[in-house]
Amino acid sequence: MLNQCNFIGRLGKDVDVRYTQSGKMVCSFSLAVSDGYGENKKTEWVNCLAWEKLAELCKTYLHKGSLCFVSGRMQTRSYDDKDGNKKYVTELIANNMRMLDKKEEQAPAAKDDDIPF
Repeated sequence: MLNQCNFIGRLGKDVDVRYTQSGKMVCSFSLAVSDGYGENKKTEWVNCLAWEKLAELCKTYLHKGSLCFVSGRMQTRSYDDKDGNKKYVTELIANNMRMLDKKEEQAPAAKDDDIPF
């Protein structure tokens, strides 16, 4: 079986960083992925999660409006909201991210020497 998804898009807002109870870093962000042109253009929002080392890279180099490539697997999870209703969330669990902005458009902290790939 294969569960591999690849998206190119722009972040809709800055990366949200959290830590698990065991101290692992996880970041989440939404990626606007467009298809088509003119009147036929449609934008889908892909919820993405990155863990540990990749989360650190996303936190450091990505910001609202960043253009990036994200690759990973899709996962659907459920939870109960505050009223006890079951909610479902589908997310891309990222295992790869590449920044696609031109060098001058990247955040000032993103120097070539600092990028580990």
